[in-house]
Amino acid sequence: MQFLENLNQLVSAPLFKAGNEAISLFWILKLILGLLGVFVVTNLLKRLLSDRILIRFKLSQGNREAISTLISYSAGALGFLIVLSVNGLDVASLSVVIGGLGVGIGFGLQDLTKNLVSGLTLLLEGKLQVGDYIEFNGVSGYIKEIAIRSTIIRTFDGGDIVVPNSNLVGNQVLNWSYKNFTGKIRLEVGVAYDSDPIIVAETLLNSAYMEPSVLYEPPPKVIFKGFGDSSLNFELWVWLSRIDEGISVRSALNYIIEHNFRQIGIKIPFPQRSLWLHNLDLPSSKTDSEIHNGLKTNVSTTAKIPQFVSIRHLLKEVPYFQQTPDLYLRRVIEAGYRKMLSASEILFHEGDMAASVYIVLLGTIEVFSVSLDKRIKVYSTGEFFGETPIMLGVPYLATARAIGETSVFVISKSNFEKLLQTCPKLAEILAQELSKEQEEYSGLRQQLQDLGILNMNEQHHNFIAWVQTRLKQLFNAS
Repeated sequence: MQFLENLNQLVSAPLFKAGNEAISLFWILKLILGLLGVFVVTNLLKRLLSDRILIRFKLSQGNREAISTLISYSAGALGFLIVLSVNGLDVASLSVVIGGLGVGIGFGLQDLTKNLVSGLTLLLEGKLQVGDYIEFNGVSGYIKEIAIRSTIIRTFDGGDIVVPNSNLVGNQVLNWSYKNFTGKIRLEVGVAYDSDPIIVAETLLNSAYMEPSVLYEPPPKVIFKGFGDSSLNFELWVWLSRIDEGISVRSALNYIIEHNFRQIGIKIPFPQRSLWLHNLDLPSSKTDSEIHNGLKTNVSTTAKIPQFVSIRHLLKEVPYFQQTPDLYLRRVIEAGYRKMLSASEILFHEGDMAASVYIVLLGTIEVFSVSLDKRIKVYSTGEFFGETPIMLGVPYLATARAIGETSVFVISKSNFEKLLQTCPKLAEILAQELSKEQEEYSGLRQQLQDLGILNMNEQHHNFIAWVQTRLKQLFNAS
């Protein structure tokens, strides 16, 4: 009993005075417990807001973290003042002392102060948010947490990097997910000098479309960069919906490109050096004729590479492109991609908004009208279809489906418009092709009138002339 009384006197004995408040060990213990309580409540409030309350408002992870951090820190600051007030300290009287200390602390802890201000800047601006994929000083990863003093970045290797906030505010940061995660990756490819550049470009584009992660819009693009010491240098550009998957997509594309090059016979060269020896007599066990015959034998026994049917070759069978130079066909090849259809698979439905133009590479496509209960036409290898709705700016006038397994070349509307703009003669050829198929499009005038596109006065004009006028209006292809 005496021990408890002595202990009570010890912890209650005033050590010094702060204003009118006597400071004792018991007072200090109460203050520490109160501040610990504020710290725990602040962290619980932050987690509650971020994981339970704000998630109901369907906010992004970054916005939830920023709002919960600001609210919890504000509540923590208020709780700190309340704890001081409850323990008998006059906060107003301490403001002068705190202000004086603040000046000294500001000079002594400039880096800490800078990081605190930078942390508030990051949270309030929202340019960098939790979950963003960033690159900074050669490091890439996801922002795991933005605190007042520092930011934690989770790398692909699973490590966490603690970065002072002032470094993020004062330096350039590449934020791949500022608006969305869409981004472009580039793959450099070198091929042997005896390679056909158009076949190389076609193969690279086919390889890009074989990877499911590659976006169709914007479409992949091949750049012929130039002539290297031992190779023709190309660069493949592809867009991804998740740029943070770029490493794995790049690896997958490299596998696909290598496989397709090997199948077609495109060689990937390596640096070579030639050594020429002059006036050097060496004994030879074979005559020149024997060596020549041996070389002929080796060449004749070399396995032949199977013939590759390129899109360029198939496009030459299309009437529109029979007289088109290869350099222009390159633009056509870059504007589209191959699409495989199984038997009876629908390519598009009657009434769908026209989105693409199609060329049959292999197989057949049946086009039929559901509203008229009539087959319009069957398109076979080398034939072009779907251009009429695109040119006239109307929905598809019929349904298209595959008869057996079929391969088609797809050109999107935007790319088709670019082709018409760069080659006005192509628009004229397409308009003339319509005049040859007037029987198949006999119901087109009525449908255009029903859609409000062709008025009564226009019906009295030559239909082909109207189509040409329509082309000029839509694509400025004159």
